[in-house]
Amino acid sequence: STKERLYLHLDMNCFYAQVEQQCYKLHGLPIYIGGWYKGAKGIPRGIVATSSYEARALGIKTAMSAYEAEQICPYIIGLQADYEKYKGISALIQDVLNDFAPTVEKYSMDEYFLDINFLKDEPRQEIIRYGKALRNLIYKEVGLVCSIGISYSKTYSKLASDINKPDGLTLVLDKDEAAETLGPLELDEVWGIGSKRYAKLKDRGLITINDGIERGYTIFQDLFGKYFGKIMYEMVAGKDRAKVLTEQLSTKEQLNYMHTFSVQTTDPTAIRGELMKAITRLCYRMRGYKIRARSYFCYLRIQHREHKGIKFRFNTDGYTNLDGYIHHECIRKAKPRITQLLKAGYALRGIGIGTVKVDHSNQQELFFREDPQQRQICKVQDAINNKYGNNTMTKASLLD
Repeated sequence: STKERLYLHLDMNCFYAQVEQQCYKLHGLPIYIGGWYKGAKGIPRGIVATSSYEARALGIKTAMSAYEAEQICPYIIGLQADYEKYKGISALIQDVLNDFAPTVEKYSMDEYFLDINFLKDEPRQEIIRYGKALRNLIYKEVGLVCSIGISYSKTYSKLASDINKPDGLTLVLDKDEAAETLGPLELDEVWGIGSKRYAKLKDRGLITINDGIERGYTIFQDLFGKYFGKIMYEMVAGKDRAKVLTEQLSTKEQLNYMHTFSVQTTDPTAIRGELMKAITRLCYRMRGYKIRARSYFCYLRIQHREHKGIKFRFNTDGYTNLDGYIHHECIRKAKPRITQLLKAGYALRGIGIGTVKVDHSNQQELFFREDPQQRQICKVQDAINNKYGNNTMTKASLLD
């Protein structure tokens, strides 16, 4: 779009770490989140997915090994990533935002764009008041801090939110302000400019955003093509006017859940337990999106360099999103395949399950009726878990 717009980008600072600090009352303590575990000798394994600001101040960085992190800070607290929890908190944040602006785009689990064109011609102080009010409301409702960037370019609003972290508010409302605040940033801070593209730009003497604006769009077209080069230049120059896009949940055409085990296993009971957990997660999401399916796939991934595992399909008697029906059919087909893999000497490394084709209509079928008691149990379970956290109410068999 070429229409002048005003964007707000909201970034939840160290989101996973913030959520866990709040859950376990670890405020002020260095923590890291990742898919880590301790080996037989108590040596931590795995990778740091993110860390709190307290840990970052000590030199803990994303993608660092858990072992290295604990060498730097022996008293650091390591926690497993709990993505279902983060998704739940993310949904709460989006609920707050939906009441605060007419159009909200969920860019990722911890980043959102808001269309605030209604403030485009308002005085600067009114825009600041709006940003502060939103930041305070997020803290009041979910107890987490965020940083906000507001600008006339979608790219610039995202860059601005990164300027004053944590708990910052940065406005970039005209070209002079952009040249002063964002201009000195290196070009690889801009969407789409990774290390390889940045290296090509540096070879031509372009280091900062101001350099890119000064040299013009032709050099970007020479390096990256007529079409993409122009788009890249417009983002660098703050000329992108992309619309804020709302997520239409009803358009979901496929859902899946994948899980990699911390430690490979040959225990059939543990494997069936992981499958049951995966089905529970998948069904919870299907009910949230108000979709059903009767055709599904299941993937049994093994620990082997060449052989990836087994993938198979299964069907339920009708369209459903209730755990019991899907679990029955999945286990019936999975059990002999699990036995086959284990007898062949393979260890399982992960599982996956997902829908093949979904139904949005929720119309009743002629030859299939869900058990109303099972439907009611799932409704109660979802309501309790939505309010008090995932797994507050769960099947006893998942604890086996």
